[in-house]
Amino acid sequence: MHDSQPSATPVKVERLDAFVLRAPADPPVQTSFGIMRDRPAVLVRLTDSDGCEGWGEVWCNFPTVGAEHRARLLLAYGRPIVTGQAWASPRQAWETLVARLAVLMLQTGEPGPLHQIAAGIDMAMWDLFARRAGQPVWRALGGAGAWPVPVYASGINPTDPAELALAKRAEGYRAFKLKVGFGAERDLGNLRDMREALGGDAVLMVDANQAWDAKDAVAAGHRMAPFDLLWLEEPVRADAPPQTWAKLAAEQPLRLAGGENLCGHAQYRDFIGEPGMSVIQPDAGKWGGLTGCLDVAQQAIAAGKWYCPHWLGAGIGLLASLHLKTAAGGAGYVEVDANPNPLRDAMAAPVMHLSDGCVQLGDAPGFGVVPDLGVLAPYLVELQQAGL
Repeated sequence: MHDSQPSATPVKVERLDAFVLRAPADPPVQTSFGIMRDRPAVLVRLTDSDGCEGWGEVWCNFPTVGAEHRARLLLAYGRPIVTGQAWASPRQAWETLVARLAVLMLQTGEPGPLHQIAAGIDMAMWDLFARRAGQPVWRALGGAGAWPVPVYASGINPTDPAELALAKRAEGYRAFKLKVGFGAERDLGNLRDMREALGGDAVLMVDANQAWDAKDAVAAGHRMAPFDLLWLEEPVRADAPPQTWAKLAAEQPLRLAGGENLCGHAQYRDFIGEPGMSVIQPDAGKWGGLTGCLDVAQQAIAAGKWYCPHWLGAGIGLLASLHLKTAAGGAGYVEVDANPNPLRDAMAAPVMHLSDGCVQLGDAPGFGVVPDLGVLAPYLVELQQAGL
């Protein structure tokens, strides 16, 4: 089964359920634009007419009330579209969702959250279709075989970063991404500490989370270059045009990464077509699900760029990212949040077997796990559903 091919038997979705979870963030996750003081997750469960389930996850990190809002959108607008219908493929369902929600995106001014619920439903569709076919999602996506996918420890905070990086190295990570954008002195001091602690062989990246304008980004690229960085991520605003990124790439020495905050095939095509952003990082829970992100991955690889899935949530989205990268192939890494997150561990740990900086998936159907709602019960948030 490939995403462009219909299923031999259409799948009728009978139920859509949404679950909101929150776990403490200890320590809080710091970025240049805000601090995450808890770890939210929105899960979507699809159940077909035979009782088979598929699970997906919706991006919901910001704002702090965003998880409950997205879950209500799932129930109010996603559920009526996908339930009671027989779907020939996940792509058919995703394209229908995006088309049916398009006017609502304009009316509400909320294209992001509505794209995100479509992405989470698409993720669950792929899990459902693959489970019914008795195959892993990476194979359903067209992957030829499982292989050791490089991963990196991400989200390393600017407070004592070397300590966390050393702990992740002891777990088997070989690549590490530091949050920057907290002032030149602090950023450089943290990079110095990490390079001294990890040694010259460690792969280091930095993420500015859109902290600078173009002039400041050029200066930052030059001053950080001596630390032998693999890439500089989102140095400027995500809505800066591709030509700005191309100019930035030409004026400073670091490889540029981005894409988690882009939306739509056309926008990704524009950035892939310009030389500036050479590491393309769509987030399967933010836009596109697996269907859209696989399209982007294939275009990026064909253009000679790296496809590196972005993810900083719970375990289902992380596994989806690993399945996407396994199917797409090519150079690059999958992001794994370095900070404690029981919602990630409870869902992803059974198949996250890390060895020398890589994870190789198995042949279990779907994403290879089913969330245990009993284990997750302490983190479940009661969702008020008045009017739904």
